[in-house]
Amino acid sequence: MKQAICTLFEGNYHLGLAAFCNSLFKFGFTGDVYAGYRGELPPWAKGGDSGKLSEWPDSTSLDMDDKISLHLIPLQTNYHFTNYKPDFMLDLWRGVAKDADVFFYIDPDIVVNANWQLFEKWVNAGIALCEDVNSPLAKNHPKRVGWRTYYGNHNISLTFKESFYVNGGFVGLHKRDIGFIETWKRLQELMADEIGGLDRSSLSGPKIEKGKDSSFSPFGKTDQDALNASIEASELPVSIAGTHAMSFSSGRALLPHALGQPKPWDLHALSKCLSGYPLRQIDKIYWNYANGVIRSQPAYKVWRKKLAIKCAVLVSRFYSRK
Repeated sequence: MKQAICTLFEGNYHLGLAAFCNSLFKFGFTGDVYAGYRGELPPWAKGGDSGKLSEWPDSTSLDMDDKISLHLIPLQTNYHFTNYKPDFMLDLWRGVAKDADVFFYIDPDIVVNANWQLFEKWVNAGIALCEDVNSPLAKNHPKRVGWRTYYGNHNISLTFKESFYVNGGFVGLHKRDIGFIETWKRLQELMADEIGGLDRSSLSGPKIEKGKDSSFSPFGKTDQDALNASIEASELPVSIAGTHAMSFSSGRALLPHALGQPKPWDLHALSKCLSGYPLRQIDKIYWNYANGVIRSQPAYKVWRKKLAIKCAVLVSRFYSRK
């Protein structure tokens, strides 16, 4: 079975991408990783093969020990990258990745923390998704009612399935289910007028119009809300892992996810713990993969960060706001 992964990054998120790829290598993924980016090529990627992808002549490709081929693709879209996920997936799956049997989108501030065979089995159960920290949302939660009303006005019927609300940082599926990504893309295009354009998000860059960004607003989380609405618009089965999967609750974390700021590569671990805030699982795990087949940071910095984390964990045993 041929498989592929894609992600999107800009700025220093390349430090997350490197750790993500190193974790893929550690846990046995074999295949292609396509990383769309804006801005400068990461310094650790300079010297890679140029133009290896015929459809993306400005791309740069790196081979990770004959197991993983990482392709870095410069993009020109004006979409906020959080809203560009289904478009990028479809462009790749219909183009350079057309031979992939299964495809995953994974955010670059996630690391893999389980044997990759688990993910291969997961997509056999349905569209693979992870429950969000803000889950659940009941059937008549104002956000869900807002989706039904908005898309109903566009002749798209939504049917409530279950109260899980999923995170937009991970989607995996078989090619036979590609229609789900097409639905996600379509619902985002229809969402654009409501949020002021797909260049807007609740994250960095242009913001959603004030008053349309609350927890009750139908598209306050843009791509993530459209993804959840797609579950209700589609008849395809979904397979949702609980909040533990992204380390939002206790349990085995499959895909620890660094929500919010600062990201692990920017975090001052000891300062955070001295302020009474414990480290997240991802803050600790990230530094195990910062360097590997891809060396994204100086070895001395990684060593210092790991030492600071050990000290921070010790501090947290005696001092915490919780």
